[in-house]
Amino acid sequence: MAKVSVTRTVDAPLDKLWASWDDFGAIYRFNPNLKGSFILDGSAKTGIGAERQCDLSDGKNYIQERIVEYAPHRRLVIDVYNGTLPLKSAVASFDLKSLGPDRSEVTMTMEFKPKFGLLGKLMVPMMKPQFRKLLGKLLDGNKAFVERGEEVRLAA
Repeated sequence: MAKVSVTRTVDAPLDKLWASWDDFGAIYRFNPNLKGSFILDGSAKTGIGAERQCDLSDGKNYIQERIVEYAPHRRLVIDVYNGTLPLKSAVASFDLKSLGPDRSEVTMTMEFKPKFGLLGKLMVPMMKPQFRKLLGKLLDGNKAFVERGEEVRLAA
């Protein structure tokens, strides 16, 4: 599997940073790559097994995700189990840590395997910079949301 990681320092306490990620269905509030997001019918709102759908900003594509690891204030791991993107599998992990009373850090790592066999493998070098850019926009949006309460607009 290919792997991409992005880290951001956030000028806010760990509790506040965690709360933004723990509001699982509301990631649309700070993810400029999304048109919307919501908890799937019958799913818990958070914790292991919680499921959401994220509608991408292009208005055509979506992904469905499920929390598979949940360690409050430390780690959240999400499996992308369905969607319209050309991914055979994808897992996103969020590792959070306190750097002081009003400073925290979040590292997002995405591991993915594209569809299309050998052709997909050949596309990985082109996909990694795109994923890194999308993840960076997500973490930048989260930082603005946590630090200043700014909800983001769709990415251009």
